[in-house]
Amino acid sequence: MSERYKTGMQTRRRVLGDEHVDRAEANKTPLDAPFQDLITEAAWGHVWSRDRITPRERSMLTIALLAALGNFEELAMHIRATANTGATREDVMEALLHVAIYAGVPRANHAVKIAKETFDAMEAAK
Repeated sequence: MSERYKTGMQTRRRVLGDEHVDRAEANKTPLDAPFQDLITEAAWGHVWSRDRITPRERSMLTIALLAALGNFEELAMHIRATANTGATREDVMEALLHVAIYAGVPRANHAVKIAKETFDAMEAAK
C-alpha cells in the first residue's frame, strides 16, 4: 500500500464517513479493486488531500461539477458528505445557482431536487 493510498483512505473516510467507505470496501471485488485503488490514490490521496483550498470549498466545487455533468448518484453522495466538509445548504445552493447559469437550468433543477431530497433524508436520520 502506497503512502498516497493511505492518505487517500484517511481523506476518503473523513469526507464520506466510515460507514460509506466500509460498505464500499466490503463490496469491492477483484473486478473493481483496481478502480477503487485508483480513486483512493488519485481522487482522495491527491486532489482531495491538497491543502490549497478548504474541504468546504472543494465540496462546493465537486457538487457543482457533478451537477453540471449530470452525475446525480455521485452528487447525492457528495451532498451527504457536506456533513463532514463544512459546506452548508446555502453553500450547496450557491454552487447550484452557478450550475444553472453556466451549465443549464435543467441540470441545476434536477440537482436542486436531489439536494432537497438528500438533505431531508439526512435530517430524518438524525
